[in-house]
Amino acid sequence: MVAVATAMSDPSRVSMLCALMDGRAWTATELCAVADIAPSTASAHLNKLLQGQLVSCLSQGRHRYYRLASREIAALLENLMGVSMRLSTPQKCSTPVNLRKARTCYDHLAGEVAVKLYAIMEERGWFTPDGSELSGEGIVQFRALGAHWDPRSQRKTACGCLDWSERRLHLGGSCGAALLVAFERHGWLTRLVGYREVNFTEEGKRALTRIFKLTL
Repeated sequence: MVAVATAMSDPSRVSMLCALMDGRAWTATELCAVADIAPSTASAHLNKLLQGQLVSCLSQGRHRYYRLASREIAALLENLMGVSMRLSTPQKCSTPVNLRKARTCYDHLAGEVAVKLYAIMEERGWFTPDGSELSGEGIVQFRALGAHWDPRSQRKTACGCLDWSERRLHLGGSCGAALLVAFERHGWLTRLVGYREVNFTEEGKRALTRIFKLTL
């Protein structure tokens, strides 16, 4: 937590971490452009993030790619962004409307739409009482959605992830990741490389209305 808070004390590192929240691996050059800083400065910031174990570096050929070290780091970042938002704008949220509506939180869906979907799933009894697993009904419904998860994974099957813009929970865990993959595969949403914002297609909006009675 201390390492994350320290990293977020610098605007350039915050820009880099926000970019990495899309779950993809970025080159130093790309992160340099995102933060609008010199390559040497970007290198220094990335070294600090590596030392703090907030990011990991992958080498592939002549290129080096950086990504968040873990889903847990992504969750901490998401929560700290929420704290920062509360302290800096206590009366009015300044999050861009589209980003607040739907975005990625590392490898799963976040924002207003995600929070509403999670609430609907809970109301319909798709999860066990403690919310950590899919119920029998949930398994049936997730399979119907084409959302495939690995029940043998050491990752939590399902969990509530605090949404920093909505102050309520959205679906995390392997089921949250599977749902985002399924929505994207069906063409229900689109993502722009380098941005966390998610846009639902007309087909996706119709699907959410049909399946979840949710109108966007």
